[in-house]
Amino acid sequence: SWEILESMIKYSEDFYQSLGIPYRTVKIVSGELNNAAAKKYDMEGWFPGDKEGKGQYRELVSCSNCTSYQSRAMNIKFGFKPTDPYCHMLNSTLCATERFLCCLVENYQEDGGIRVPRALVPFMLGQEFLPFVKAPRKEEKPKGKK
Repeated sequence: SWEILESMIKYSEDFYQSLGIPYRTVKIVSGELNNAAAKKYDMEGWFPGDKEGKGQYRELVSCSNCTSYQSRAMNIKFGFKPTDPYCHMLNSTLCATERFLCCLVENYQEDGGIRVPRALVPFMLGQEFLPFVKAPRKEEKPKGKK
């Protein structure tokens, strides 16, 4: 299961590399793991804009090996005999849709619209740019007493 965990995080890295999304992979320290996970990686994507005008990394992918913790609770084994071993369970969020789309938009936004990453152009019927339908709203100053 340890080799599978490494391949799962590699697939996630390949996915974000193919889209040109800047990211970093973080191995979670044991003191921060929940009871289920024996080892966990987070991949954080770069979000270039925020209210302060500084970018930051935010979690896009979480990938963990829970070994037999979950399978023991659900009695999932390799076979039907009481002596059969419990299987190891792993999980990974390759693409949390909302977070991923926010990251994609922030990284590819240009004046007038969103540039489509090269890897996605074939799935967009060749469209390379998505223009804004309306101009972005201007920030209004709060109205208050004078």
